[in-house]
Amino acid sequence: MKSAAEARTFLEGLFHTAVKAADPQTCIAGHLPEPPKGRTIVVGAGKGAAQMARALERLWPRTLAAPLEGTVVTRYGYAAACERIEVLEAAHPVPDDAGLAGSARLLERVTGLSADDLVIALICGGGSALLPAPPEGFTLADEIALNEVLLSSGAPISAMNTIRKQFSRIKGGRLAAAAYPAKVVSLIVSDIPGDVAAFVASGPTVADMAIPADAIAAARRYAIDLPEPILRHLETTGGAPAADDPRFARNEAHIVASARVSLEAAAAAARKEGIAAAILSDAIEGEAREAGIFHAALALEVERYDRPFAAPVVLLSGGETTVTLRGTGKGGRNTEFLLSLATRIAGSRAITALAADTDGIDGSEDNAGAFADGETAARLAAAGIDGAALLANNDAWTGFATINDLFSPGPTGTNVNDFRAILIDRGD
Repeated sequence: MKSAAEARTFLEGLFHTAVKAADPQTCIAGHLPEPPKGRTIVVGAGKGAAQMARALERLWPRTLAAPLEGTVVTRYGYAAACERIEVLEAAHPVPDDAGLAGSARLLERVTGLSADDLVIALICGGGSALLPAPPEGFTLADEIALNEVLLSSGAPISAMNTIRKQFSRIKGGRLAAAAYPAKVVSLIVSDIPGDVAAFVASGPTVADMAIPADAIAAARRYAIDLPEPILRHLETTGGAPAADDPRFARNEAHIVASARVSLEAAAAAARKEGIAAAILSDAIEGEAREAGIFHAALALEVERYDRPFAAPVVLLSGGETTVTLRGTGKGGRNTEFLLSLATRIAGSRAITALAADTDGIDGSEDNAGAFADGETAARLAAAGIDGAALLANNDAWTGFATINDLFSPGPTGTNVNDFRAILIDRGD
């Protein structure tokens, strides 16, 4: 049986293996488009966009008469040094003026291109908040208000992005439409359950068939209280261009990295160390605390009865859970998941868990997630902290910070969403 420290080291190793499987240079190499007759313009957005840009520069043929040029937008603190591609930084998850300027810069980059030119779009998670571009007649404050309503709603990312792309001048394929007649090839690191290219970063270069009515339906389904002016806009706008728009006929979109591939890499690494691995799903959604309850029940079933898997085994899952804000505390979906799990596995001697966002940031703080085990609830109690009260106030971060169980690897340069690994060892 592994010691507590050994169990954490094992799980941390699986996290880094999963992240490495989504490394931009490795993933992009097999999806490079043919160089065009004309110019090659690079645009992009997301928490790993700068690392993707740097990888593309290293992989792109240097002998071409017309080298790469362009701009990508990433989160503050996530920049990477590039030779020819401009890297801008902006706020995430709440948009700011720098993001507004970044959106304008990307649209400027693709304006006036010809059919001989090529646009390579580097898109990954976080790009939606990093590219505010409210419709005519609205301001950044309106987009911020919409974003805050969406983030507190508990709705799945697919529903939020369905709404976002109908309230924008750059999302929902509009950046690709602005590049016409140039060909647009989108290289996408997916953080979306199901890997739907049009949903990643609200699809600035990949359109779908959604219309404003779909955005309104999503808001109603998840009881999202849209600001009245935005609701009126959705009721009267023509909406984003559809995927069958002739302007997109030559375009391509490639998912170059995803949660599925990263989880498979982590599973292989576990088996190499003699630990069985079971991938539960790469597309788990729903309330983080409810997912924590389910994962805890499954882990306890394995510990007690060796079913449906025999210990020792590591249970792996990905996707993106959500947090419906009910309180005012600090937290994120991975810490909330873990705190919920910890309350259910209290007293276990065999279960250790890590849940973290593969981009290195969970919520608004600087941790990716945290560790939890059968002693977490007791350590919280010894520190005078009521775990149930923390959950009620969406304040899981405070609890894990107090007992020094946060996991903070720093920005990773990629984003294939949540990574959850639960080790059930032998209890003897």
